[in-house]
Parts: sequence; structure tokens; C-alpha cells
Amino acid sequence: MRIVRYAVGGVHHYGEFISGDSRIARCEGDPFTGLSPAGQVDDVGDVVILPPVERPRIFGFAYNYASHVDETDREVPDVPVCFMKPSTAVVGPGDAIVYPADAELIHFEGELVAVIGREARHVKAAEAHAYILGYTCGNDVSDRIVQRRESAFGTLLIGKGQDTFAPLGPVIATGLDPSDLALTTRLNGTVVQSASTADLLLTVPDLVSYLSRHLTLLPGDVIMTGTPSGVGPIRPGDEVEVEIEGIGVLRNPVVGDSR
Repeated sequence: MRIVRYAVGGVHHYGEFISGDSRIARCEGDPFTGLSPAGQVDDVGDVVILPPVERPRIFGFAYNYASHVDETDREVPDVPVCFMKPSTAVVGPGDAIVYPADAELIHFEGELVAVIGREARHVKAAEAHAYILGYTCGNDVSDRIVQRRESAFGTLLIGKGQDTFAPLGPVIATGLDPSDLALTTRLNGTVVQSASTADLLLTVPDLVSYLSRHLTLLPGDVIMTGTPSGVGPIRPGDEVEVEIEGIGVLRNPVVGDSR
């Protein structure tokens, strides 16, 4: 399934893309407690596509592709480097990434994102697939200047967690094997990242197992699995696309802070 969350007349629904993504079969319920057909079909042109999960807890992993470790001139970490983004950082397909008025260097980071489907604690890597609902595209937008200043003192929040710094979507794709998916990021139509999830240092099951060893994962939590090499700056007026095989394209414009 390619599960989509959307709004019609301000009312939120879940559904499944049909007819080549031009129509949505509306569902009752949600993917975490159960979906059932509502007997209604909506045209994509009549709806607003929303983030696939409403205000999730967001877990991120840094330095999880060797190519990205190399471009940052660091050593491969000997422990998973994880962080969290606030749920208020989430925006959906087509929503704007807001470039802060005082920012100096904002980067895109295209990533595969795992969506947790049920409560998980002390999960073995071999069993992790049973706790994953599906996958979506993500962009781990980062303020590099703030990030570096925070990291020097062992923290990481504002550099990663500002409003609009976690675009997600367009769908939750179920039944995917995350071990070798093509990931492409485009900036204004030009390919800037091209990689395979086969290059992840810690696989998706590894990440689920690691997190669940230390804390309880909840339905609707999302895990940003890391970005490959090719990250770079964005500016107001740009458009960023993150495309992942079997999921689709997450497209977001960049706008300046109007305040």
C-alpha cells in the first residue's frame, strides 16, 4: 500500500493512492489502529496532502553513510550518533521550508524514513520488520552554523529542530524492503545526492533494535536513517526534491522568513 494522509474541507483522512496517484480511496481509522474502506474516492486535485504522520516523535541518526562521513572529514563513529527533532518541525509535501531570518548556512539532507507501526521495546534486529509500518521520504534540514556551535558543547536541538526543518512524505509505503532502495535528491532540478540504502552503515533493523534497547518506540514514531554524501546549501527561491524508490517524491520550496 501507499498510504496517504490528506485533508478535504479541513477534515483529515487516511487513504490509499489508486489510479496512478491521481485518486485516493478514502479509509476510516488510521494505519496504527486499523484502516477500513470508507467507500469513497477523492481526486488528488481536490485535496491537500498532509505529512504522513501528525506531529510524530522524530529520531535522527548522523554519520550513517560512509560517504557522508568522508565529506565531513570525520571518523566513522564507534557508537550510533542519534538526536531528536521536535514534532513541530514536521511539514508535508509542497509545504515551505522557512529559511530563518538570521540564518547563514542551511543544508538539505535527503533521507529514508522508517515509520513505527506498533510499540517496540527490546526488539531484535531480525524481528524489527514486524514493528515497522512502512517508509517515507524525509529531508533533515539543518542550520550548520548553529549545529556546529551546539555540537561543540554536546547538544543538538536548534540546529536541527526549527519549525519546517523536517519535511516528510508524500506517503507511507508498506511492504518495502529497505535494504537497497535508490535515493535521489534534486536541488532546482539538478541531482545533488544519488545513493542506495544498501550503503547505510547501520541498517534500518539495526536502528530500530538500538533505539528500542534503550527506550520504548511508539506507533507513529519516525526514524530518519541518515543522509549520504552530497549535502549542500539551500536559499529562498530554491526547490528541494527527495525521491526514494517505491515511495515517491517529496517536494518542498524554500522561502524566506517573512517576520
